Amino acid sequence: MTGAIVVDKPLGWTSHDVVNKIRKLAKTRRVGHLGTLDPAATGVLPLVIGSATRLTQFYAQSDKVYDAVIHFGWATDTYDVEGQPITDKNEPEELDRQRLQEIIARYRGRIQQMPPPISAKKIHGKPAYKLARRKLPVELRPVEVEIYSFELLETHGPEARVLVHCSAGTYLRTIAHDLGQAYGTGAFLKSLVRTRCAHFDLERAWKIEQLEELAREDRLYEAVIPAAELLPQFPAQIVDRITASQIRQGRDFRTSPFLIQTPAKYVKAISESGELLAIGEARMPNLYHPIVVL
Repeated sequence: MTGAIVVDKPLGWTSHDVVNKIRKLAKTRRVGHLGTLDPAATGVLPLVIGSATRLTQFYAQSDKVYDAVIHFGWATDTYDVEGQPITDKNEPEELDRQRLQEIIARYRGRIQQMPPPISAKKIHGKPAYKLARRKLPVELRPVEVEIYSFELLETHGPEARVLVHCSAGTYLRTIAHDLGQAYGTGAFLKSLVRTRCAHFDLERAWKIEQLEELAREDRLYEAVIPAAELLPQFPAQIVDRITASQIRQGRDFRTSPFLIQTPAKYVKAISESGELLAIGEARMPNLYHPIVVL
């Protein structure tokens, strides 16, 4: 099997737990994920299988969409529901929607965001969470991220449900914490569902139980998105058998100026049988060099 499986990650599982599970079901070590989800989060976790693991690099900067619930009233050391309170309890009976909308508006567009102290961000080669748990200084620097859209869906008592479309590297935990500080009550991320990662969405996601059943019936391939359908933003060029053989040898290949009229940095070379052969990088107009060969 070569391609991707979109998993609806269960609550409490690490991303690596899911990878290990699919390795067992697919009977292969060649499985990787396309974007970590915290154990407390659920939702879209795309996995690549077989030689499609070589495509991971092209997904590193993929944007994400999250459906999150933020609880106002106090802050925690982890910025989420699993942390310890670090402020006094000051829970509002009802949130002021207009005031919250005004605060949310400040976080749309490009912003400087400070990663949570308990996170996987590296400080001198060590994850920040390891330093924080040993009570050592955690000196993080703000990172520029982009919030493409930030919508307040509903409020109920001290809780707000929001929908956030953001760039890679954005921490929803930090957004929750910052909103709480701005609102004056403190806040933390209560729940988080990733509804989209790159072009993978929740509608195409499989639950672990469904994948286990498919594996028992030797039908796991039904959950696999073929490699040729991945990276839909890259133009595709169908190549003949001779060109396919040359691509496998690492030789440059040409694309049709009629098919790919707009200059593209990358193209997908597709065999006549519909399989993804390689990702080519532009060398000259309509001339590409295979930088990843499957």
